[in-house]
Amino acid sequence: MEQRTVGKVLIGNYEDLPVSLGKAVVVDDKELAVFRLSNGKVKAIENKCPHRGGVLSEGMVSGEHVFCPLHDWKINVSDGLVQAPDEGCVQTYKTTIEDNKVYVEITDQ
Repeated sequence: MEQRTVGKVLIGNYEDLPVSLGKAVVVDDKELAVFRLSNGKVKAIENKCPHRGGVLSEGMVSGEHVFCPLHDWKINVSDGLVQAPDEGCVQTYKTTIEDNKVYVEITDQ
């Protein structure tokens, strides 16, 4: 049986995350898009748009939203919801910052 990482996982240093740009991070078989927002918060979501699979870490960030680089779908990085008129959602992951280190919480799903 394949061993999976569950719990708090170190994904990097806070100052190494670019502001208002995405960074792709892989934990086991999960690819995450990590964003350091202009307000200083760090958010992590599934790195795949529910529409056509666009790579969200390559999208443009505005406030708490990322725009899919393929078809410009607007996705909230806090709750994972696609904004109207489009529909759908992506998985979100809780992040924490401790001693300048950024961690993401991986659950057994």
